[in-house]
Amino acid sequence: MMDDFSKRRVKSGIPGFDDLIGGGFPEESTVLITGSTGTGKTTFVAQYVYKGAEEYGEPGVLVTLEERAKDIRREMAQFGWDFKKYEKEGLIAIVDGVSAISGIPSEERFVLEDTLNVDSFLRYIYRVAKAINAKRVAIDSVPSIAFRLQNEKDIRGVLLKLNTILLEMGVTTLLTTEAPDPKAGRISRYGIEEYIARGVVILDLQEKNIELKRYLLIRKMRGTKHSMRKYPFEITDHGVVVYPSGEIY
Repeated sequence: MMDDFSKRRVKSGIPGFDDLIGGGFPEESTVLITGSTGTGKTTFVAQYVYKGAEEYGEPGVLVTLEERAKDIRREMAQFGWDFKKYEKEGLIAIVDGVSAISGIPSEERFVLEDTLNVDSFLRYIYRVAKAINAKRVAIDSVPSIAFRLQNEKDIRGVLLKLNTILLEMGVTTLLTTEAPDPKAGRISRYGIEEYIARGVVILDLQEKNIELKRYLLIRKMRGTKHSMRKYPFEITDHGVVVYPSGEIY
């Protein structure tokens, strides 16, 4: 069994970020991207999947449970990212978990029909990932899965199952969740997310000279020497950029 330190690294596709985590995410691990609303979590995980295809030729699945696939494509086009191109090439699959709920027929290729049935949800993600031989998976977001369960408390069992399936598939996964109050140490909505994840990255905003500034903090990354400092990042015309030598606050 390889220890995490000697594991191959999966490049994040986020300029400046891999310098902070020993060259990339440990391969075949699940990493939590957490933060309050509007901190850039969706962009962060979409960039991970997109750049995986564009720069490293690694197939990836983006499961979107917060907005429709076509809205994601449109939003991400502002960074110059052409998701459709890589979808046609079989390098990216976007699973649309929103259209079915609204009851509007969707032209999407991958649509979650039955969003409340946990087992079919997990089986579907497994099938799509296998179909494109995915190396990367991003799921946006954990609360969106929980909201669709008859009982929100079942999220614990669902995430444990999901994590087992992802590890079995050998993919490297980013999961997003809401952080109720990161500064007070409440970094995930249900508490279970950080328990199953091998890494936790917090995205947050901090007031600095009456301006809100973005920063990220690597709360944990197993098998990785990482700093516990807060690093500034920005959402630029080309997506998320982290400044490893930027001003620390």
